[in-house]
Parts: sequence; structure tokens; C-alpha cells
Amino acid sequence: MQRLVIFANGPIADLQDEARRYLHPNDRLIAADGGLRYVLALGLRPERLIGDGDSLPPGADLQGIPWLRYPPEKDETDLELALQWAAAQPERLILVLGALGGRPDHELANLLLLALPVLQGKRVWLLGGAWGVTLIRGGERLTVHAAPGTMLSLIPLGGPAEGITTAGLKYPLRDEPLQFGPARGVSNVILQPQAHVTLRKGTLWCFVAWKDAHPFLPEEVEDETFIPAD
Repeated sequence: MQRLVIFANGPIADLQDEARRYLHPNDRLIAADGGLRYVLALGLRPERLIGDGDSLPPGADLQGIPWLRYPPEKDETDLELALQWAAAQPERLILVLGALGGRPDHELANLLLLALPVLQGKRVWLLGGAWGVTLIRGGERLTVHAAPGTMLSLIPLGGPAEGITTAGLKYPLRDEPLQFGPARGVSNVILQPQAHVTLRKGTLWCFVAWKDAHPFLPEEVEDETFIPAD
């Protein structure tokens, strides 16, 4: 299964380790402006560069790389523009490296980008180190593949998340709500190789601290069910 991988311009502590953990040979690679430095450092070439060019590595060889260029003074971040472009592509699984850590305002803004309406129907993961973050929308069922003992946190976004049902977690939820603000959904534990989270209404961040080196199995997106929302 082909996936889209976007390299953002945020910090990546160990590029080679993250490439080993998260990249597949047939991934489509996209560079969001300064994220180009990571792709080039891996000896690879992105199929597209998206952004205003203000954070590109000096002297970078852009020959043969299609560049979707924007003016520096714009309302969107380069990553937002890259995600908008990715939303129009056929791949349902989108991974973003270099979006976590660094400036807290950038990191929070990147987390909020998961709620972009154009990404509905996609599964987008922001990845950094051993952590991954995705957004579950009302009417979706997420399957997480991870080693037993892996930490998983569920945090509502923008209001209460209602009708949450989980399977394979130490502290289950059975058609229950999580309120926006309280930290009840933090630091749950995965007990089985597959855990499931179903949400009836609202939006819910899912944070996963993977311990295994290959968290994305080929069947992940195919097994995921988008149930009718109330």
C-alpha cells in the first residue's frame, strides 16, 4: 500500500532512526519547504516541494523537483499547504515527520492541522521519535497496531467527545464521553497487538508512544472503519 510522507521543517532528533522506523521503500515523499533538508540528507528526492522557500537549506539542489511555490506573506503555514495538497491525492494514509517538538506554538498549530476539514476520510499521523498523534472524528473507528504495554492517550479537541468505545486498552471506555479540559483519557495502556477506538461525536486526539520499530502495518487503513455519524 502506497503512503504519502511529508517532511516538515521542525526538529528531527535522529533522522536515520526515524527513517528506519517510519519509511517504506515505495512511499511518496513530499517536502514542506525546509523539510527538504531531511529528504536530501537521506539521499532521496521528493516528488514535490511545497512552500515559500524561506527555510530551504542554502545551496540545495532543486533541479528536477517540482516546486509548488507560495509567497512568504500568506495565511497558511507550509505544512498546512502540503496537507491541503496531500488531501487531494488518492492515498488515505499520510505520515508527517518533523512536525512535533521545537517551538510550542508551531507544535500546537501542527496538532490542530489534523482537524482540517479537507483531511476528513484520510488517516494522518504526526510522528516524532517514538510518538505518533492522529485525530479521530465523530463516526470513525481507529485501529492502532502496537506492542502490548504501549501508552495511548485520548484527548478531546474543541469540546466534549461523546460515545467513545475502546477495546484492547487497560482502562476501557464503553460508549462514554471525555470532556474538554480534564485529563481522564491520558496514559492508558494497550494490552493487545491491536487496540480499537470508536467515536460517535466530536473530535479526539490519539497519542501513541510506540515501542516497536514498525508501527504501521499494511492492513491498518484497510481495516479501519468509517461508521455513519449521528
